[in-house]
Amino acid sequence: MTLTTWTLFIGTVLLMMSTPGPSHLLMLSTSATNGFKRALATAAGDLSANAIQMLLAGFGLAAVLATSRYGFSLIKWGGVGYLIWIGVRTILKSFKTQDANIIIERTSLKRLWLRGFITSASNPKAVVFFAALFPQFINAETALLPQILILGATYIVIDGAFLAAYGKGASTLAAKLKGSKRVWIDQVAGVSLIGAAMLLGLKSMPKG
Repeated sequence: MTLTTWTLFIGTVLLMMSTPGPSHLLMLSTSATNGFKRALATAAGDLSANAIQMLLAGFGLAAVLATSRYGFSLIKWGGVGYLIWIGVRTILKSFKTQDANIIIERTSLKRLWLRGFITSASNPKAVVFFAALFPQFINAETALLPQILILGATYIVIDGAFLAAYGKGASTLAAKLKGSKRVWIDQVAGVSLIGAAMLLGLKSMPKG
């Protein structure tokens, strides 16, 4: 792989990430309600799922997944339902924060990681996406594995940077808001989760 090809890949990924996706909305919500450092667990879950999807694409399972409509729909709508459930819980929990005597439990890092993983893994088309994207930048006349690893690592670094930027911004804003304004932030975070679920459903919907 030449430096020119790698640079072109970076530019392509940056353009594709110019519009926030479900994982970015999830990061905004999680960071606003749990803080930036704890939200990094959600980012780690998202990137872990991406890494697995890249491996699946590399092993040629994308074609199998693309032809399995039942499996595709099951994974997709399971993730959508999970995000909506979390969003509704976040909105309901926000009303409890209006009572200073009530202590709200913090979400565990394990659950935060799981949220990120499920959100990313709930988009089965990501496997097909990686399987279609990578060959455009791979030289078939040289070793494939090193090229796949380079492209995969590059994608994860870029995606991680975007997730961190969204998370840091949301955490900084939330830290400046107190009292009733803080409740408002929690409610917006819940709505963002539901929005991420809807976006995931629309993004993954097979074209007729």
